[in-house]
Amino acid sequence: MTVLDDRIAMAESDNTRQLDEMFDRLEKMPVPEGYKVEIVGGAVYMAPQRDIHWETIRMILWALEDRFGRQARLFSDVRIDFPGHRNGFCPDVAKIRDGARKDDQGKWRYQDVEFVAEVISKDTAQNDYDPKKTAYALAQVPVYLIADPYVRKCRLFTHPKNGTYVSDTSIDYGGEVDMTTTPVGLVLKTDGFPCDRPPLA
Repeated sequence: MTVLDDRIAMAESDNTRQLDEMFDRLEKMPVPEGYKVEIVGGAVYMAPQRDIHWETIRMILWALEDRFGRQARLFSDVRIDFPGHRNGFCPDVAKIRDGARKDDQGKWRYQDVEFVAEVISKDTAQNDYDPKKTAYALAQVPVYLIADPYVRKCRLFTHPKNGTYVSDTSIDYGGEVDMTTTPVGLVLKTDGFPCDRPPLA
């Protein structure tokens, strides 16, 4: 291990300790039922989980289960700490690679995340398009998918490099998200994705 590796490990350990303390405090606070809580860049965000949000998550999970089976490590709203200042995210959907194990603190490591999907909520949309996208790219998550029911589009980000995604593809709802050349290896149909409002005539 180099001196740089040592410093990175120490910084990540300190980050995890601070996030643990923040999440411990949050557990003692009354969080309204049906709200998702996560920490992005050291700030606490709460967003309501609407029906279209959960329906979209379910459709993505079903597609992943059809591809990888029911034993695949698929999670929704489970905390995973990502690179950057106090980033304790709870992705809407996360796929962990086969054979991955939790760390010594019983947490899943961002290095084992193969796929993340976030479904846009009005109050926290900017997080998904900006700081979280950067953190996922820094973490080298191979595939990051955003489903946005307000604009009726998906954005597919692949090929992370130097804290950004080289490939950025936009797909209108009703189209197919082709991930066959990624570790996910499937085509996601979006024709059943719910929208916030009916399509324009």
